[in-house]
Amino acid sequence: MFLLAGLVGFLLALRAEAEYGEYSEMSYCTETEECLMFDLVCETPHYQVRHYKAMKWVTTTESSFLMEFATMKAFKRLYKYIDGENENGQKIEMTAPVIVKMVDKKFWEMGEYTVSFLLPMEHQANPPRPKDSKVVFYNSEDTNMYVSSYGGWMTSVCDYNEAYKLKKYLMSDGAYFKKDCHYGAAYNSPMTLWNRHNEVWFPAMGDPVCSSSEEMETPYPTRMGPA
Repeated sequence: MFLLAGLVGFLLALRAEAEYGEYSEMSYCTETEECLMFDLVCETPHYQVRHYKAMKWVTTTESSFLMEFATMKAFKRLYKYIDGENENGQKIEMTAPVIVKMVDKKFWEMGEYTVSFLLPMEHQANPPRPKDSKVVFYNSEDTNMYVSSYGGWMTSVCDYNEAYKLKKYLMSDGAYFKKDCHYGAAYNSPMTLWNRHNEVWFPAMGDPVCSSSEEMETPYPTRMGPA
């Protein structure tokens, strides 16, 4: 049950650092030197709308009936890449969050799970090529995401329940978003027993909406790395 969280958290803990400048406004994002940042467009009591800039990721896909089994194998494959299994034999710093793309499916169906690490800023332009053909690069686009947060560990059951709740809120608010897949984001070490932070993301389609909310005047910074 805790396979993904344990492995993610253990490796993030190896890179743990103190807060950096504006990171103090994101208390859940302190366990790596570089972290994916965003502009907060608006928010409701149930979710946020965030704008993420285009970034380069290293990614791999694995199939399984359960998220825990697929992501364990995929995570190990990606970690080998950043640990030096690349054409330069170069170690690459861990970043946060670890993102898992999940296609909508029934529990008893086989599914594909795509796990992605954000490449550090110094490797955004020209990262070393992977030796494993199953490890590839992916360039995300500028996008708006509907995001809800929850504590505890990211498991198949928790992710399903949180995604279901967020989808209901969005449909109730008349939001247009991609319904056939969503993303899970994991941030914390398993040694963090309280105030854990995980997220569910649905990509927005068209102009995002926040029911009974106004546009934020002071967005979060969209950058990586320490101040």
